[in-house]
Amino acid sequence: MAPRDLTVLLGVVTIVIMLIIPLPTGIIDFLIIVNISLALLIILVAMNTQEPLQFSIFPTLLLLVTLFRLGLNVSTTRAILGNHGDAGNVIETFGQFVVGGNALVGFVIFIILVVIQFIVITKGAERVSEVGARFTLDAMPGKQMSIDADLNAGMISDTEAKERRQKIEREADFYGSMDGASKFVKGDAIAGIVIVIINIIFGLVIGMLQEGLPLASAADKYTLLTVGDGLVSQIPALLVSTATGIVVTRAASEGNLGHDVTKQLLAYPKMLYVAGITIFLLGVATPIEWPIPTIVALMLGAGAFFMGKDEKVAHEQEEREETDEDREEDLTTPESVVNLLQVDPIEFEFGYGLIPLADTNQGGDLLDRVVMIRRQLAIEMGMIVPVIRIRDNIQLQPNEYSIKIKGNEVAKGELLLDHFMAMSPGVDDDAITGIETVEPAFGLPALWISEDLKEQAELSGYTVVDPPSVVSTHLTEVVKNHADELLGRQETKQLVDHLNETYATLVEDVTPNPLSLGEVQKVLSRLLKEKVSIRNLPVIFETLADYGQMTKDSDLLTEYVRQGLSRQISKQFVSEDEALHVLTVSGAVEKALSDAVQQTEHGNYLALDPQNSQQIIENIMHEVERMQGMGHMPVILCSPAVRMYVRHLIERYMPQIPVLSYNELEPHVEVQSVGVVNGS
Repeated sequence: MAPRDLTVLLGVVTIVIMLIIPLPTGIIDFLIIVNISLALLIILVAMNTQEPLQFSIFPTLLLLVTLFRLGLNVSTTRAILGNHGDAGNVIETFGQFVVGGNALVGFVIFIILVVIQFIVITKGAERVSEVGARFTLDAMPGKQMSIDADLNAGMISDTEAKERRQKIEREADFYGSMDGASKFVKGDAIAGIVIVIINIIFGLVIGMLQEGLPLASAADKYTLLTVGDGLVSQIPALLVSTATGIVVTRAASEGNLGHDVTKQLLAYPKMLYVAGITIFLLGVATPIEWPIPTIVALMLGAGAFFMGKDEKVAHEQEEREETDEDREEDLTTPESVVNLLQVDPIEFEFGYGLIPLADTNQGGDLLDRVVMIRRQLAIEMGMIVPVIRIRDNIQLQPNEYSIKIKGNEVAKGELLLDHFMAMSPGVDDDAITGIETVEPAFGLPALWISEDLKEQAELSGYTVVDPPSVVSTHLTEVVKNHADELLGRQETKQLVDHLNETYATLVEDVTPNPLSLGEVQKVLSRLLKEKVSIRNLPVIFETLADYGQMTKDSDLLTEYVRQGLSRQISKQFVSEDEALHVLTVSGAVEKALSDAVQQTEHGNYLALDPQNSQQIIENIMHEVERMQGMGHMPVILCSPAVRMYVRHLIERYMPQIPVLSYNELEPHVEVQSVGVVNGS
């Protein structure tokens, strides 16, 4: 058995001994001090509980403490009446020192304590316990139904539901027990009065008849000891009664009694100014001497001033915390669990060393640059770029950043905020030295140079950009390269609704018949995948209206749309007064591709022999490298019938190489072939 269990059992045995066996005065003194300490401990624990159930043993403890105090009363009465007035040092001290040796004053104090305990505290605690028990029992069915509803909705688990049900049952048992336990306190107060009366009466009888004392001497001796005994008993009883009231009147809160009282009583510092002014006027306008009210008023004013400052600081802290909570929602609510399923279309994460990029207080303009990127892509590509989520990530290296599309990392880079990125014009200057790196957007070799070399590098022909420009360019290119992934049905619906405001008839001719919103989205995505702007939606929808009745094959529809956008495509790849340098596809390769096309009811696909397809890809790569060596931008030109199959063939290996058909070029465009793609 644990030592704590033995302590409780020993206490119960001690109570029985006190009721039966006369105890020496030394032991009585010890037990009286234990009684006072126990009462003080109980009220302190009651003040520090946050809800009644944290002190659920209190009803039983109240019974044991009351029984212990009554047993102590029996022992002290036996000592007072049976030892010729020798009741021990503690009782005599309370009779002589606490009440000044005046039995009448002590008796008055005793009566006041009993009245406070019996009429005020005990009566109130009894009523609160009774009402609390009744309300708790009445509310049990509703609470049980609420738990069942939360469980059925999946908001709580079986374990949580079981814990809540047990808590409700414990609350009902607790308030029911407290309703009965409060009767112990009431009976204890009555017993205290009766014991004092008995001690005084029989003390006079014993003093006069057995000890032969005069009435005055007997009254002074035994009344003083009885009053001391009553005070020794009633002070702990008053503390326990107060603890009873605290426990039954406590509502569940986040703090203990001291925390709640100071927080709520002093929640309005300005009211202390009002109280202070009132007390000051009371000292000035009445005969009360002014120094004391003035001191109290100054104390109230000083308290209001300092609490006002603390309140301002706390308010600012709460605002910062609310901002953080908006960014990262509480995970304990069912709503936020659903929100966790949301995947941001575009995320830009960076290490803590790059925080100045996004912090406007440190001069960062990344947020403004993101706004400009969205505007730029809306003009260039004709698409609505989703909101880009920007946040720091401690898992990244301090100077590292990561770009994610729909939760997956697609690009990353590293910046040196106190350097500039310099890209060589082709002829390196030995005087320009720095940290070798790679420009993240286009993969060009570059150097991180210090600020003092910036001007010299620019004079040497280097392209010098600052870190914010590097990251904004990289982010722009990443969004362009993944534009087709960012255009979903919801985004397509927004574009169609916007077009419907000015071209309602055109939209009606296309969707929902003959083409669904999903089929329109596939065509637009294929255009974006090859970096063809979809800003000219009226032309796109005109083409879809013309050919949507003939086919629903998204690949074929895309080819028709590209031909309808021939002027835009020609302008995209051909500069004024310049010829378009291209790689043409030989007739043999086009025939091989045409023969390998398999037609099914779900569309056409290329089923070319792996060896032949590999040979064609290698030839294309060779010609592309040769063309780049000549200083021309690689462009592949072929017939309309095989354009999309050539594109599918090289898409995995050379996604950046544009593939055009003859029908996509305006008649005035001058074409110069600088190479031919052969099959062998």
